[in-house]
Amino acid sequence: MVDDAPRRTVLIKLDVSSDREADLHHTKNQFLDCANQTSEWAWRYDDYCITSKNKAENALYNDLKEEHDLTANLVQKGIRRAIEAVDSGVDKLKKGEKTSQPVFESWSVVYDKRSATFNADHATLSTINGRVKTDYVLPPENEREDTPFGRYYENDEWDASHATLQYDEHSEEFYLHVTVKQPRGDNEERQEATSHGEGTENGVVLGVDLNVTGAFAVTSTGKFVGSADYLTHKRNEFEKRRGRLQQTGTRSAHLTIQRIGSKFSDWSLDWLHNCVNELLEEAERVGADSIIFENLKHIRENIANGSKFQQWAYAKFVELAEYKVEDRDLFVDFVSPAYTSQRCSCCGFTHEDNRDDKAFVCQQCGYEANADYNAAKNVAVRYCGYIHRGQKSRGGWAACQSALKSGTLNVNGDFNASA
Repeated sequence: MVDDAPRRTVLIKLDVSSDREADLHHTKNQFLDCANQTSEWAWRYDDYCITSKNKAENALYNDLKEEHDLTANLVQKGIRRAIEAVDSGVDKLKKGEKTSQPVFESWSVVYDKRSATFNADHATLSTINGRVKTDYVLPPENEREDTPFGRYYENDEWDASHATLQYDEHSEEFYLHVTVKQPRGDNEERQEATSHGEGTENGVVLGVDLNVTGAFAVTSTGKFVGSADYLTHKRNEFEKRRGRLQQTGTRSAHLTIQRIGSKFSDWSLDWLHNCVNELLEEAERVGADSIIFENLKHIRENIANGSKFQQWAYAKFVELAEYKVEDRDLFVDFVSPAYTSQRCSCCGFTHEDNRDDKAFVCQQCGYEANADYNAAKNVAVRYCGYIHRGQKSRGGWAACQSALKSGTLNVNGDFNASA
């Protein structure tokens, strides 16, 4: 990774005018109500619990927004907070641990840069009644250097990304827990050290190839995630059953179609959710800074023979990955898909005869590999090539390396074996 500890939390006491305290308390009440309503909707013992933030927002946002006076961003934050807790509960259940539906009672409101502004000596926070200016209660300027506020919040190398507002009922004081993040790649000293060969790591990218047969996702490190064949099989079984019911034509059959359609939709989302979790685990295992897919605009070209459902699954998988990396030290980006399946990731020779279904054999150098694994490596190498030619990554790197099975490879062909 570029930085072993890129995040810090800075606790800041706030000075809130007495005439605006009620606005913050009412905002908290509505924020927690959004989270609790979402939790109740998502937690289902008799069916699959809902762990998709996107599905929850689609189902609940409009009603919650109409019911509450919160800004759109705070409604979304309340939904997402609940889904994250439900997701954690589902993981515990899968491990055989006891847990129950998440309930939110502790005083807290989650803010990001759209609902709050973090300034040098104050913050402005969104409430049900407009923005509230809250001054920071700080030690004298000459005493801040050795405090978290001085080391991180006032340090230009750290950036305030989001915060949690809390209230101490005993002291009747408000506190802001500000999370600051050290941006990747834009530290001049780090870039200078890299250019002088001092061994500073650059960005590490994990290439991903998505498929409609074989493994659903294959990474440049050789990780095979999910079975596209199994997903297609489940879809076909659903279509066969729906077809039989449609031929029946009764009202009961119609209601059954709706019910099994909803169950299949929930199952599909849960399946994709678990696949994304596997992908993120692999990215963290190899120390990747980014996950690279082929450009979504070319979905139809990549799976021209696939159904609309397969295209939806492809797009939804990437969408879920983008959602889940928001709170991690990762980002998602894309490359052109042109010839990634025909190019040899070993020597670069590109020819349509190199690939035969899932087998890849380079007609020039003789390199043999699983075709999807070879394509995933090409995705990673192509992104590194973009950066090498001067294109800025979302991490701001000056250079990067491809994550492979046993180490990393840069564009010059230098291989660094894993420890």
